[in-house]
Amino acid sequence: MTDRKGQLAANLAKVEDRIVTACTAAGRRRDEVTLIVVTKTYPASDVRILAELGVRQVAENRDQDAAPKAAECADLPLTWHFVGQLQTNKVRSVVSYSDVVQSVDRPKLVASLSRQAESAGREVGCLIQVALDAEERERGARGGVAPDGIEELAGLIAEAPGLWLGGLMTVAPLSGPYAGRDRAAFDRLMEFSTALRSAHPAANMVSAGMSADLEHAVAAGATHVRVGTAVLGVRPRLG
Repeated sequence: MTDRKGQLAANLAKVEDRIVTACTAAGRRRDEVTLIVVTKTYPASDVRILAELGVRQVAENRDQDAAPKAAECADLPLTWHFVGQLQTNKVRSVVSYSDVVQSVDRPKLVASLSRQAESAGREVGCLIQVALDAEERERGARGGVAPDGIEELAGLIAEAPGLWLGGLMTVAPLSGPYAGRDRAAFDRLMEFSTALRSAHPAANMVSAGMSADLEHAVAAGATHVRVGTAVLGVRPRLG
């Protein structure tokens, strides 16, 4: 076993223990929570090691890094998630490898994703990114739509060819009423998820929580947690 493989295996085991403990504390089954490993800034060789260790869900946030990495790992049994802010000029590329785009936050992006998914003959999952720091009809500092925009986007995605509505995603806000209150933020997201599922029952994915706050997300009811640093280590600085 290489040193890197041993390091990643040990880190994965620690994260797994955290998820199991959080599920037990919340009275949830372990299989109710899916781990997505965020591999941004790390090489394709790490993705290959993760796949050997049983990881099946990975995420990226920059197309210029993700596209070549996904191509290099195309032979692996992985589901690729795109979790970064997405400009429409990158949609064609992102649709070519992403199975799920978790950062959908405006109608123009829905239209572009639909058009490119149809052109590529793909079915792409979409999560609506909810910005809990955004005012009505605004976008958040880290992307995402204000809560009052969820219903409109959900309807557009549900009707768009080539797309399927997966559910909701959020990033714990750094400002606003939920800053520093991760559990409260995730509880609020779950309230929005409940409302969404009343109109779209299959949209049951809730992506929340990262390395520092996954326990709060699991306690609130998240179905997916996005963990990078706790698995891969402190990220190298980008040049």
